[in-house]
Amino acid sequence: MNLKFGTSGLRGLSVDLEGPAAAIYATAFAGTLIASSQAKPGDTVLIGRDFRQSSPQISAICIGALLRAGLKVLDCGTVPTPALALYGLQKHAAALMITGSHIPADRNGIKFYLPDGEIAKEDELAIGAAAAELMASGTPIDATPATAPDHERDVRMLFVARNTAILATGALTGLKIGVYQHSTVARDLFVDVLRHFGADVVPLGRSETFIPVDTEAVSPETIDLLKGWAVEHSLDAIVSADGDGDRPLVSDETGEPLRGDFLGLIAAQFTGAAVAVTPITSNSGIERCDDFTVLRTRVGSPFVIAGMMQALSDGQTGVLGFEANGGVLTATDFSINGTLISSLPTRDSFLPVLAALAKVAQHGQPLSVISASYSLPVALSDRLENFPTETSTALMAYLRGDDANLEAFLSDVGTIAGVSDIDGLRVALIDGRIIHFRPSGNAPEMRCYVEAETESQAKALLEKGLNLLRAWADSCGA
Repeated sequence: MNLKFGTSGLRGLSVDLEGPAAAIYATAFAGTLIASSQAKPGDTVLIGRDFRQSSPQISAICIGALLRAGLKVLDCGTVPTPALALYGLQKHAAALMITGSHIPADRNGIKFYLPDGEIAKEDELAIGAAAAELMASGTPIDATPATAPDHERDVRMLFVARNTAILATGALTGLKIGVYQHSTVARDLFVDVLRHFGADVVPLGRSETFIPVDTEAVSPETIDLLKGWAVEHSLDAIVSADGDGDRPLVSDETGEPLRGDFLGLIAAQFTGAAVAVTPITSNSGIERCDDFTVLRTRVGSPFVIAGMMQALSDGQTGVLGFEANGGVLTATDFSINGTLISSLPTRDSFLPVLAALAKVAQHGQPLSVISASYSLPVALSDRLENFPTETSTALMAYLRGDDANLEAFLSDVGTIAGVSDIDGLRVALIDGRIIHFRPSGNAPEMRCYVEAETESQAKALLEKGLNLLRAWADSCGA
């Protein structure tokens, strides 16, 4: 059993989680809630899930474990993670979301929420330690599945009410928007919300088989689909999300996906944020916008949340966070369209989607024109899948071990001007380009991020970076 906490939640193979492991971690979570006085026996815990084949079984096992731990459970069904989190905040209830987000279908995971929001890294350590203690005790763990009362309709209604208050009535009238439905739990809610604002909505690509869509590294096959649909239906944009609906995917009128950090930038401007907290992997040009103060963190929503909480403790107001994958988090309430939208300090795909589409409607310009007007550096990223964790660990140790090692590794790429070690290694080259190597926190993958002045330069740099990673893996026999 190889389960671990990554950038957002516990992840591992579905076959592991469909057994005692799910019961162990649910029991450990219940124990840490009670031990920390964040819940008491009889309190309510929520549980939701995505559309993966393994998710219903894992959910049922967790329900059984939580009930045996003395808690009351409400089954919130197949809903977006931000919808489950919002419902938890309203009820002041802890929650579990069964999802592997964007990773392949043979893997799954659990995201944990406290009554006041997403868990922090220290909470992950506590849950992990409690799980390890349960496994070490030798006491058999009961993994008998169970059921709980269905609250899916209430969760959906609350989330729709929140999102239909963000724009004015009819704000998207005249826009023709595609919704790439695939297997995201956000698929029907996107259709409902966009139609509420007057958009002509075209549902596309619905699948009953789980499709892993990574909004931070959109596959060429997905881009081909988006481009084909954009032309076929004469669309102004296509919107979608990852499996659990917390990361947005937005393509312009040509079907070209927009960067998630650009969507975060749009959302920050849309809300009038004073502070934006974002990971080191987000576009370096964001600081040039001068609309808000930018604070940089490591990759992962717990780090962004910690950054937002620090900003609040420093007396800042109007605090928002976003990740390079486009998920937007709000640490404070915002007045939008004359309505107070309550804080939701977990990744949300709906706010950035609505902010981007509102900009199209307000300015009467295509998304491609709006995007180009920001003159951000061209930023690209990709990943090598099935890149063993031990191989990426060895690479990062080698590159960090000696400046000469990093210089030699990048000798065919360019001359180093500076290095950031916040998360992975982000290298600024003397000609202004940026290349960044970072092991994934969720899967055996190695990611490469690049920035350059032109798309051709960025593509060339990305290919060089990926080739360097492939060569390293080959030398290690991976």
